Amino acid sequence: MAMASLQSSLTSLSISSSSFLGQRLPLSFLPPPVSVNSADKPCLVVAKLKHWERKKCKPNSLPLLHKMHVKVGDTVKVIAGRDKGKIGEISKIFRHNSTVVVKEINLKTKHVKSREEGEPGQIVKIEAPIHSSNVMLYSKDQEVTSRVGHKVLDDGTRVRFLIKTGEIVDTAENWKKLKESKEKTEVAAAS
Repeated sequence: MAMASLQSSLTSLSISSSSFLGQRLPLSFLPPPVSVNSADKPCLVVAKLKHWERKKCKPNSLPLLHKMHVKVGDTVKVIAGRDKGKIGEISKIFRHNSTVVVKEINLKTKHVKSREEGEPGQIVKIEAPIHSSNVMLYSKDQEVTSRVGHKVLDDGTRVRFLIKTGEIVDTAENWKKLKESKEKTEVAAAS
């Protein structure tokens, strides 16, 4: 009974000419369809944030990336924490939360389940990230840590240097070594 009265009220609304409800819009009223191509502007930033990490974001919902005083391939000394005093090379950088991974430093044990039947589980040592404020650039030649400075050379290139020693950190030789080591690891991973 209630359903029949509801249907009759709906039909009376669509039949009445004074009401807008139930009337069809002409096609000229509708805006033209907009095609969205995600290939035009691919997202270059990949940030692995956990759902509990609340980060300040840009208007496009990407996290703010912090400037870092270190880069991949730099030799650093840990100045705080459990591994204080150890020296290593940076292998990975996470700019969204200002952390770095240093080779053979801050090792954590991870228990890995077996993937197939009959295969035993494992206990694996992995390198955990360290906050970038807990590492300092290190000079192998003079065996001293130093803060980093920036200067422009005569040829117009902007480089980083160690304030205590004046040693230039960003040299063409360092970048070549880093590039070669990357290529070797890619070839090893592919084979």
